Amino acid sequence: MRLHLQSIMLFSALIGAMMSCQSPDNGGKQLKASDQISYNFHVRPILSDKCFACHGPDANKRESGLRLDTEEGAYAALKDQPSQHVIVPGKPYESLAFLKITSEDPAEQMPPPSSNLKLEPSEVAIIKQWIEQGAKYEPHWAFVPPQKADLPPATDWTSNAIDQFTLAKMAEKGLSPNAAADAQTLIKRLSLDITGLPPAIDLMERYADMDEQGYERLIDELLAKESYGEKLAVLWMDVSRYSDSYGYQDDEYRSQWPYRDWVIHALNANMPYDQFITWQLAGDMLPNATKEQILATAFNRNHKYTEEGGVINEEYRVEYVLDKTNTFSKGILGITMECAQCHDHKYDPFSQENYFQLYAFFNNTPEKGFEGDVARSVPAKTPILWIDQDDISAGGVLSYLNHQDTSKVMVSVMDELDTLRKTYILDRGVYDAPTKQVQPNTPPSVMAFGEDYSKDRLGLAEWTTNPENPLTARVFVNLLWQEIFGQGIVKSAGDFGMQGDLPTHPELLDWLAVDFMGNGWDIKRLLKQIYMSATYRQSAEIKEKAYSKDPENLYLARAPRLRLTAESIQDLVLASSGLLNKEIGGPSIKPYQPDGLWEAATSGRGSLAKYEQDKGNDLYRRGLYHFIKLTVPPPKSIIFDASNRDRCEVTRGRTNTPLQALVMLNDPFVLEASRVLATEIEHQGMEVQEAINWAFRKVVCRDAKPNESALLMAYFEEEKARFEAQPEQIDLTLEVGEKPLKETAMTANAAAMMQVIVTLYNLEETITKI
Repeated sequence: MRLHLQSIMLFSALIGAMMSCQSPDNGGKQLKASDQISYNFHVRPILSDKCFACHGPDANKRESGLRLDTEEGAYAALKDQPSQHVIVPGKPYESLAFLKITSEDPAEQMPPPSSNLKLEPSEVAIIKQWIEQGAKYEPHWAFVPPQKADLPPATDWTSNAIDQFTLAKMAEKGLSPNAAADAQTLIKRLSLDITGLPPAIDLMERYADMDEQGYERLIDELLAKESYGEKLAVLWMDVSRYSDSYGYQDDEYRSQWPYRDWVIHALNANMPYDQFITWQLAGDMLPNATKEQILATAFNRNHKYTEEGGVINEEYRVEYVLDKTNTFSKGILGITMECAQCHDHKYDPFSQENYFQLYAFFNNTPEKGFEGDVARSVPAKTPILWIDQDDISAGGVLSYLNHQDTSKVMVSVMDELDTLRKTYILDRGVYDAPTKQVQPNTPPSVMAFGEDYSKDRLGLAEWTTNPENPLTARVFVNLLWQEIFGQGIVKSAGDFGMQGDLPTHPELLDWLAVDFMGNGWDIKRLLKQIYMSATYRQSAEIKEKAYSKDPENLYLARAPRLRLTAESIQDLVLASSGLLNKEIGGPSIKPYQPDGLWEAATSGRGSLAKYEQDKGNDLYRRGLYHFIKLTVPPPKSIIFDASNRDRCEVTRGRTNTPLQALVMLNDPFVLEASRVLATEIEHQGMEVQEAINWAFRKVVCRDAKPNESALLMAYFEEEKARFEAQPEQIDLTLEVGEKPLKETAMTANAAAMMQVIVTLYNLEETITKI
């Protein structure tokens, strides 16, 4: 069934009634001669973009022996001309670097014309001003332990420390905050942010007139729901690259879902983040480790596995260890260590030796590169944790696992070899080209690996969660900020290195990181701090003057407008229609999907060669539980920018494409939800106007305005007349989805109301957090 053309016209009319647009007018602030130039925030980004590829950390690619990423290298005399220096503090016209970037002679000019790189006049001016001020180098900001700065002054607007920092930055940029959003907007915003679900009508009614205390009670109520853990688990599934198949050509089933259940349980129990990380990195190495602690280490085993005959065992074993190393460094430390796998990092102070020293922590597991082809496939790979009925029974250590039958479950987890496996630097990162032997160690530019740490994954976990580690808390705080505001304080959430984005609010990020660690790494407390801030509670109204100064809303003078994630769109549609199955945890399910996708991309072998859709209530589970086959990820999720889970991802894109509109107009899950809600209205015998307003509240999560209600009423009457004139269309329209139809509701009224509800689901406001 396709949505009637008149519905599309109504959709356009409603958008006109509900939205307004402004044109961007970008502007920038120029540095004055009196401004103090910061190496970290002004100079290093220029050098990193234009100079470090040839004059940076990578010794193998360094030209003429010149190094600009360190003070020692920049101040040193030239080997061939000892009287000359690359940089002479206070004297730009005696500094070879400045003379080269201002030269008009192509033979002398830097960067050379052949590089297609060129400094802008404003960048040249910054370099000159920096040299005049003494050319002072600074350690990279992200590799210095965070400190709490003094709080900017409080005002009548500020609610907590977050606001004091954001308001100070707004004032610096000539901005002022928006007024607070209305109660209905805040209720929907909080419900979507905390639970990933739309608020029920009774929740909206209970908090309709909330004061400050009521607002805080609402936050506490939502944080206490089990759906909170499901919502936040979506982020961690991206980080941990969770999937339900092995990947590669045959792509057979694997049973890692108990790990997902553990993540949900740990988040709902508000496990401190340092413990959450420790268990996942090295739970098996804790004294008298329990099955729960061992299960947490499945984090390291979620990578792809090959089951193709004829592969080289060691080649793939090395590939798996590389993946573990890259996931840890990107997802937990927020650095791009993978760039040093084949050679020294070109921008960050990470050598190839540093990379393989980190790799060594993960290189001592009895994991194999190949355990047989798909004909001998089993749902987990060595080492394996077996989970039985005693473990999941009431009082069992894994009682929260949702396993419906009596069979044992196997999960790929971590273990250590009895004898230490030697680790070598691999020439160009190739598995069969070992060179120098190395020992487990961490990048010294981040934080030295102390002598008191054991040289294994447990020692690595202790190093990672040490309060002096400059990255761990910053990176996680930034991830949560990104979840709420759509963009982190550091936009490049997976790259806190030299090529990463600078923080928009560095003092705020550091203050939150220190406060987070100082309060027991308490995740729910951190989230509540953000939700209680006036910054979070602002309206999303876009004012022309503020938009012209800050079109990307970097400085948070308004709440962001963010399209929901793929999972949240699915959940909103199911929850608002009454279809949602609220069961927590358990194996993944196979939802509606176009025919032939798996079959067109399979070797024809294994249990996943053919797509077999689930039936009954399982169809209506949350998007978190959708089956992810690595070679053919769920198409609807990919269309709405979900991760394909073949590697660690910390930031999803947000595109706006015609395919997304086609999904919302035609996908069975939207049409079925609309039909179920419409036939329920018919079954209850509601008056049409009452029914439209009730459906509007359930779907859009606010009261309909009179003009919106009138538009929908007129559309309903048009559709009703069409169905009455063409009664054969009623069954064709309503017969969609697996949910049984109520015969008494097979009416022109129900079919027309279904069209109205489909229109509501297709409103921009419905699938947008405002």
